[in-house]
Amino acid sequence: CAAGNIGHSLVDVVMHDAMDVIAVEVGAPQLPFVHSMSPVASVCLNIADDHIDHFGSMEAYVAAKARVYERTQEAVIYNAQDATTLRMVEEADVIEGCRAIGFTLGAPGLSMIGVVDDLVVDRAFISERADAAQELASIHDVHPFAPHNIANALAAAALARAFGVPATAVRDGLVAFEPAAHRIAMVGMADGVTYIDDSKATNAHAAQTSLAAYEPIVWIAGGMAKGQDFDDLVTSCARRLRGVVLLGIDRAVIASALERHAPDVPVIEVTSPETGSMAKAVEAARRLARSGDTVLLAPGCASWDMFTDYTDRGRQFASAVQALPGFTPLGGAGA
Repeated sequence: CAAGNIGHSLVDVVMHDAMDVIAVEVGAPQLPFVHSMSPVASVCLNIADDHIDHFGSMEAYVAAKARVYERTQEAVIYNAQDATTLRMVEEADVIEGCRAIGFTLGAPGLSMIGVVDDLVVDRAFISERADAAQELASIHDVHPFAPHNIANALAAAALARAFGVPATAVRDGLVAFEPAAHRIAMVGMADGVTYIDDSKATNAHAAQTSLAAYEPIVWIAGGMAKGQDFDDLVTSCARRLRGVVLLGIDRAVIASALERHAPDVPVIEVTSPETGSMAKAVEAARRLARSGDTVLLAPGCASWDMFTDYTDRGRQFASAVQALPGFTPLGGAGA
C-alpha cells in the first residue's frame, strides 16, 4: 500500500488496513514534523530548487529533505548522480548496521543498482556483489520509457530489494506498473502533433527532466513558481523548444529566463486567469506546433493560482486537447 504526502492518509492506512508493507511518501514541508518514523529503507530521489518560498533558503530545504533518512534500519538509498543526496546519507543518523545503497543510470559500483547493456542489475543485495551482479529487469520494462522514469525504477527496485523482494518480483512489478494520471500521460494526436500531460511536473527540476525526453517541443508552463529559478532549465532545454506558452501568476519569472537564454524562441502569454485559460493555452500551442512536434504540459510550477490542484490542471489540458479538430486518442491520459 502507498500512503502519505497529499495522497492516502498514513493514519487511516495504519488504523484501518491490514498491510504487510506500506510505502510512505513524505513531502519536504512535512519532514520537519516527523520524529518517530523508523523505515526499513528510505530514499531521496534528488535535490532540486523547490519550496524555497516555504523554507527561506536552499540550505534549509536540503536539511528538511535529509530527515527522510533518519532512523532508517536497513538501507539508505541515494542518487549516485546527485552529490547532495550522497552527503545527506553520509550525515544521516541511522540504526547501526544500516547500509548506503546508490542507484545510477550507468554501470553500478559496489553496493549500487544500475544499468548494464540495457539491463537493470543489482550489485547491492547479493552475496557475491564484490565481483558479480544480478539481473533484475530490462530498462524497456519501464513505461513511459524515459531516463528519469528509469532512475525512479532503479530507486524503487532498491527499496524493494532492501525489504527482501526477490529479483523476479521486482521485474514483475516494473512490467505491471502503470503511472498515475498526469505523469507523462500521452493524451493524443492532432494534425501530426503529440500532446503530453505532465501536470505533475510542479517544479523546475521535474519540468527539465520531462523536457529532456522530447524534441522539438512546444512547452506549456507557468503557475506559482515557489521562489524557483528557471535559468538552468531554459539553458539546458533551449535547443529543444519550438515555442513556449506561459500562463499563471508567476509566468514572468519563466519569461525572463527565456528572454535571457532563449531569445529566439517564440513565447505566447495567456494573461487571463478566468475559466478557459488552459483551452487558450492549448490553442496557442497548436498554432506554434508543426507536424512531428510534441506539445508538452510540464508547468514547472504549482497549480493553485488557477486550478484546484495539478490533477485539475491536467484534466483541463486533456479536455482542451480532446476538443481539437482531428484529435486521435493515444491512451495514457487519466482523470
